[in-house]
Amino acid sequence: MSRREMREQIFKLLFRIEFNPREEMAEQEAFFFDDEENNAGQEEHAQISDKFNRIVAELEEIDQTLNGKVEGWNTDRMGKVDLTILRLAVYEILYDEEIPTRVAINEAVELAKKFGQDSSASFVNGVLAKFA
Repeated sequence: MSRREMREQIFKLLFRIEFNPREEMAEQEAFFFDDEENNAGQEEHAQISDKFNRIVAELEEIDQTLNGKVEGWNTDRMGKVDLTILRLAVYEILYDEEIPTRVAINEAVELAKKFGQDSSASFVNGVLAKFA
């Protein structure tokens, strides 16, 4: 599985946070990996799970950082897809030293094109440009 595919899987798992209480996320994670569409092997499963849990641990700080950078918006007003993409990208920019900022931004824009609305890619790019 490529890094892009793994990032997409992390995005899909992270998206579930918007619809499930945090205390149920371990169960949601198990459901996610049991899904037929998820073709992650054991090693990839561990990597996806690890990164997901690291993002969740920093979620409050990520949201505060986003709220501080985006004028006229806050995380409560953002679309759930856009917010999830931004959370993943901000985590990669601020906490994941293996991923260059420009790669995190580019990958986030690609996720926005695939899963977001027509304006999502430009919105995500504009927000993340403030982190570059």
